[in-house]
Amino acid sequence: MQKKKYILGIESSCDETSVAIVTRNNKDNKPIVLANIVKNQIHVHKSFGGVVPELAARAHSDVIDLLVEKALKKAKIGLRDITAVAATTGPGLLGGLLVGVVAAKTLSSVLKIPFISINHLEGHALSAQLEQDISFPYLLLLVSGGHTEFTIVKKFNKYHRIGTTVDDALGEAFDKTARLLKLGYPGGPQIEKLAQSGDENAYDLPKPLIQEKNSYFSFSGLKTSVAQLVHKQKKLTPKIKKDISASFQKTIGVIIKNKTKNAIDEFVKITKPRNINIVVAGGVAANQYLKKTLIDLETNETKVFFPSMQFCTDNGAMIAYAGLLRYEKKIYSKLSVRPRPRWPLDEKAIFVKGKGIR
Repeated sequence: MQKKKYILGIESSCDETSVAIVTRNNKDNKPIVLANIVKNQIHVHKSFGGVVPELAARAHSDVIDLLVEKALKKAKIGLRDITAVAATTGPGLLGGLLVGVVAAKTLSSVLKIPFISINHLEGHALSAQLEQDISFPYLLLLVSGGHTEFTIVKKFNKYHRIGTTVDDALGEAFDKTARLLKLGYPGGPQIEKLAQSGDENAYDLPKPLIQEKNSYFSFSGLKTSVAQLVHKQKKLTPKIKKDISASFQKTIGVIIKNKTKNAIDEFVKITKPRNINIVVAGGVAANQYLKKTLIDLETNETKVFFPSMQFCTDNGAMIAYAGLLRYEKKIYSKLSVRPRPRWPLDEKAIFVKGKGIR
């Protein structure tokens, strides 16, 4: 009987420290998340209105060993049962990445098991497969604090980006707007909450690149428009905050829906799939308004998949799962591998941020 594989995954790219353990079900070979321990750092960064890299790295180092212990206990296995250890090696904040990578390499050396370097974006790209059967190829819409892009996931480890943001990521736009409205940190959930009781038609906000028939985004102009709108107010009342939040969220919904339609057309031309599967992943995928907006695109041929809430935001389970797939294909990493603050999922993709679309 084949020995059961247990992959330990470590995520520390930004402001969540997470350790998870993933294996497969012996009966149907589907992935099973035995443990997914997440420690956020909201209390560390709240007074600063955003993530402070040095404080984030320190907070990761304070808890990483404890989370490994908790994950093993939750999974009901011992350290010596671990088959391989995977860690986010980029992209992300260098200090945080170093904490996770050093912890993973140490375990790899001591236990004499493979170390597997994982691209954080690959973790998100595969996260919906933890709970759902999604056939390749599929169209990935990644929407997070640091990334917003359309990528064709042709198969595991084969990615082709067809569009991205030329400036701010969507999560970044939410956070910056929340700061303008003095909503605190983290900003995205606060905007979503206020928008529920606001008038989404109160303000007509710009929709950058909306007329262009491509899959690229721009959000900085929208954020600037909100800044000017806030500046014009004599007093930022609760009602104004709600209406701006609702109008902002609606505008984002229109942009995302329009660009997803463009991306679907491009996806069909390139892959000629039987069915169109769309996976929406990343922290902003947790936004219920945007979720409803994208589900409206479903037809008999088109299906939209979302990871559950616990796998939308940064988590060790998606890293462990990506590690499991790499382990099964014997794609291991050398201990000399260094963290990469910048690391595109599609290595051939052209860097466009701040340079316009090419």
